[in-house]
Amino acid sequence: MRPTPSRRQFSAALLAASVLAPLTAVPAAALQSSGRPGRRACPPDGLGPELTARLDRTIEEARREAGIPGIVTGLWMPGRGNYVRATGVADTASGTPMTTDVFVRIGSETKTFTVTALLKLVDDRKIRLDDPISKYVAGVPNGRRITLRHLAEMRSGLFPYTADQDFIEALFSDPSRSFTPAELLRHGFRHPNTAAPGTTFQYCNTNLILLGLVVERVGGRPFADFLRERVLRPARLHRTFFPGGAEFPEPHPHGYTDDILTGEVVDATDWNPSWAWTAGAMISDLHDLRRWAEIVATGKLLSAATQRERLKMLPTGFPGTRYGLGILETGGWIGHNGSLPGYESVTVHLPSKKATLVLLLNTDITHEGQEPSSLVARAITEVVTPDNIYDRPAPLN
Repeated sequence: MRPTPSRRQFSAALLAASVLAPLTAVPAAALQSSGRPGRRACPPDGLGPELTARLDRTIEEARREAGIPGIVTGLWMPGRGNYVRATGVADTASGTPMTTDVFVRIGSETKTFTVTALLKLVDDRKIRLDDPISKYVAGVPNGRRITLRHLAEMRSGLFPYTADQDFIEALFSDPSRSFTPAELLRHGFRHPNTAAPGTTFQYCNTNLILLGLVVERVGGRPFADFLRERVLRPARLHRTFFPGGAEFPEPHPHGYTDDILTGEVVDATDWNPSWAWTAGAMISDLHDLRRWAEIVATGKLLSAATQRERLKMLPTGFPGTRYGLGILETGGWIGHNGSLPGYESVTVHLPSKKATLVLLLNTDITHEGQEPSSLVARAITEVVTPDNIYDRPAPLN
């Protein structure tokens, strides 16, 4: 979700820096169960003492290996039990432990919300997936041939604005600044398209900015209002937000990233996510994402026909990972990951076992070229669902 060059240019040096940062691990015996008011805490042996202890060790080993400050894990497996834990720290300076009731910036998981909003308009018969984007937004390069479907499935051929060097320098020079959707699109549209529509998968945030504009125009109100009324409220997600700027509800962990301009590990907690808008600006928590995982994977807010369109998964070029309309599938797990400076997340559902996995991390610094959330998700699923391993070998972006 974040600009690609920083991962490639600085990952090795910054990994060393993150490992050397002051980390205070929470012992397994002190790992947090759900502290969310009004909810019954998950028992510490919800999956049985042996499997619980094995997961404790697996997650802690992955956390230390990848230099992740803190991790919140939620695993719900009907018929087997639950596992809800926090490990590590929410703040490397103070050593404050991570807890399970935190809000976290969820990055590209926003895409599942944006595309769901779009698909609500499909169900309303106000738009069609095969409409050209030029019908709704003027000035899109090759916009008469690029459809809403192409945008949602990452096959538009548009240039990703997050790869524009001027955008990268503007973001990292002043992370508090606010970007408008029009500004973001200008950074992408200044470059030639990368492929013909429908021919090549390329993860591209430009696509989701355009879909956000479509939702606003056809929905007749600001995106945040449409999302709240047509998606969040029906889904009963009361701790999920589309922020207008850098606001961040408490409690939340500090988030740590690698600064592309300096090569240093920095605190990105209060960076303004407007640069990601409908591609990645949202905030949520563990229990809302648990609900959302099943809703988005099973299509509870949509007609059966529209959900079938969403789940038409196509190859991405990354072994084992396919992509539908704003949703991915890997190892049978359906959902999305999120990554932006300071935070990473995974929210996925395994329909064959009705299982749900949610991960929240307070760093996006890669480890040996891989996103830390993917490393943790793979380690967990190797233990609990060895026939269905979440195994994205490399960042989609």
